[in-house]
Amino acid sequence: MKNLLILFLFYGIFIPGSWLSAQTVTTGTLLNEMIDLNRLACFPDPVYTTKQFSSYDRRSRYPGYPGWFSNSDGFGGEPVPGFLKVLQEPDKEGVGQYLMCDVAGPGAIVRLWTAWIEGEIFLWLDDGRVPVYQGPARKFFRHTYEAMLNREVDPLLKSTFGENTAGYYPIPFKKRCRIVWKGKLSRLHFYHIQVRQYAPETHVKTFSVGDIKHFARRIKQVAQTLATPSNLLDNGLKQCKARVVRLLPGEERHLAGFKGPEAITKLEIFLTARNRDLALRQTLMEIRFDRAPSGQVQTPVGDFFGAAPGINPYESLPFSVFRDGRMLCRYVMPFRDTAEILFRNLGDQEVTVSLKVIDEPYHWVDGSSMYFRARWRVNHEMLADPARVQDIPFLLIRGKGRMVGTAVYIMNPTSVPSSAGNWWGEGDEKIFIDDHLKASFIGTGSEDYFNYAWSSSALFAHAYCGQPRNDGPANRGFVSNYRWHILDNIPFEQSFDFYMELYSHRPVPHFSYGRMIYLYAFPECHDDHMTITGDDVRTLKMPVNWSPRADGWASNSIFYQVEDLLSGHADYTLHESYLWSDGEMMKWLPEHTGDRLNLRIPVSASGNYQIILTAAEMPGFGSIRMLLDGKLLKMNGKEVSQLSSIYQPVSRNFKSGNMALQEGMHVLAIESSDSASGPVGLDFIWIKKK
Repeated sequence: MKNLLILFLFYGIFIPGSWLSAQTVTTGTLLNEMIDLNRLACFPDPVYTTKQFSSYDRRSRYPGYPGWFSNSDGFGGEPVPGFLKVLQEPDKEGVGQYLMCDVAGPGAIVRLWTAWIEGEIFLWLDDGRVPVYQGPARKFFRHTYEAMLNREVDPLLKSTFGENTAGYYPIPFKKRCRIVWKGKLSRLHFYHIQVRQYAPETHVKTFSVGDIKHFARRIKQVAQTLATPSNLLDNGLKQCKARVVRLLPGEERHLAGFKGPEAITKLEIFLTARNRDLALRQTLMEIRFDRAPSGQVQTPVGDFFGAAPGINPYESLPFSVFRDGRMLCRYVMPFRDTAEILFRNLGDQEVTVSLKVIDEPYHWVDGSSMYFRARWRVNHEMLADPARVQDIPFLLIRGKGRMVGTAVYIMNPTSVPSSAGNWWGEGDEKIFIDDHLKASFIGTGSEDYFNYAWSSSALFAHAYCGQPRNDGPANRGFVSNYRWHILDNIPFEQSFDFYMELYSHRPVPHFSYGRMIYLYAFPECHDDHMTITGDDVRTLKMPVNWSPRADGWASNSIFYQVEDLLSGHADYTLHESYLWSDGEMMKWLPEHTGDRLNLRIPVSASGNYQIILTAAEMPGFGSIRMLLDGKLLKMNGKEVSQLSSIYQPVSRNFKSGNMALQEGMHVLAIESSDSASGPVGLDFIWIKKK
């Protein structure tokens, strides 16, 4: 029976929820769920709720109360320790014991996350007198099975079940789960723990370390699917229904219709226009199920696929965006009678939409099957201000369903060039479930919710989370983040309200905050979605002639355009874009390895300094070394700085270590470390006094 279930789930055969509910929840069934998008379209059976335990600031109690936007949530020295309970007060060394999580079973751990944590973790399951795990905390949170085995595991497992700074290693339990941390409160301890709590009568087989070996084959299959979903989940995409339509400005066209009971299991869109990036935002898609008066899906085409603005290639479990501009959705969209797909052009240019759809027979079950919903909204001309933190609503919905994903699309026109100063996402997610007045989820930062940390500008993409766009330098410009709630989806019986705080490091006017939320819900549900207008999808423009501002971490810095510091002749061109300071980047094409640009760097007073180069990372670009007065500098800890990227052009900071510099003129040499690897893009130099 177990092998048959795995076969059904792996090949996408639709199984009635009542059949699945007869199965005992085990490590194996939870592994199946990690790549099973079909099951999301039915309300959970067996029923469960999803809870989050985190190090959020305990002064954040209720909206409108003092302390609601408090932000001491993991740096150490919090006024209220970020735990359920202090089990043992700190000893003379400062080491105490703290209760992180305590859930009466049956249930399962479905997600762990930490930015950085030291100390030890103790995990007790059921009535065990010996912890299932006792050991290093950070390894437990990020690579749970490896930590339990106390040995290295397949790198494929680490890179798929461990996604950036989060771990998705399912751990079911029958009676109880308790997690205790032992460590110093003065050390960093940001954490999230997400746990399912099943209905009391649910049959659950408690996890044991032996499960890792017992389910080794299935673990590998799941890891392979998470690593390359398109290789394993897109069979038969060529056997699809295809449509092509041209949309004139202001025109709406019905592109496809289907009769049920069926489910749309794959949806691929390719869009062309004179300005495709703009058309991706200004062409709206609406999907209406069972003759609904308005679409359960209403969204700009590009934003729907989680990586706007523009085409930003990435691959995840439910969505992929390909380099040639194709965009693919794998979320299953069932309907009982009919489905319609419409497109509307809110722009002023002609747009061509190419659509491919796979629809399959589906067993619709009243009271169990749900409609897919995708809701988009945006706020423009906002003031992001740490003195005026605000809760940004993603969606407020009444009824029954489950949330399965979110994405954000930020325009951050700050002129501060460092993440400590231009970070937009200090704010926490706040989720209210089933009319509870107290938030069921309170997080520790927007990047923590999206499974990264420390306001990182790094581009990354995993099956469940990613940052496919971040222009830079640091977090300036256009930014997109996504997180898909597959194993850690959040069911609701009565209502679901999702907010994210907008909490920036410095005041930033003209800020734009777009966001998507994806969920399944029953037909009678209603939400606060508003019709998308032409003003919502207006052209967004970053300041072109911006200059870096000495603020935040960039305080005590003097900035110079690279071309203004050149000593001697150099062959270069200037390229214009809003990405670069003063609107221009210097593009240098070295002819030989070892070719140098010599820059004259003035230092007005002796002291300790850092030198920072802000440069372009672009596909096909080369690599450089930097030398100051003939001495090699390590930039970001490395002797060679790679400027090539598989993504779109971005601006990035390369920092030296601290050094003593004497007053006077110094020579900074930028040297080609491999001329055959391509050109070099240079923007500006900082001299930062420490």
